[in-house]
Amino acid sequence: MSPSLDAYVLLSAALFAIGFFGVLVRRNTLVIFMCLELMLAAATLALVAFSRFNNTEDGDVFVFFILTVAAAEVAVGLAIIVALFRRKQTIQVDHLDSLKH
Repeated sequence: MSPSLDAYVLLSAALFAIGFFGVLVRRNTLVIFMCLELMLAAATLALVAFSRFNNTEDGDVFVFFILTVAAAEVAVGLAIIVALFRRKQTIQVDHLDSLKH
């Protein structure tokens, strides 16, 4: 007995909601970054589920592009976080309020 499409969409929506509220509530830059990645994973899960239940490969192509964007986001995002930490000695969003100092 395999899960239905509704179960996959519900799980994807729950993961997306957790990631969204994590971005809104948290103040640590790394945690916000992980919540953004969780939101991308939720979108990927939904696309794979729709692709599987519609018997098409369109969702698989989108997933490939999402994973590519996520890998680029990790590389650039972590580089920005490291640069901010080196300059400000903190990764708390409240302390990163100026663009130029």
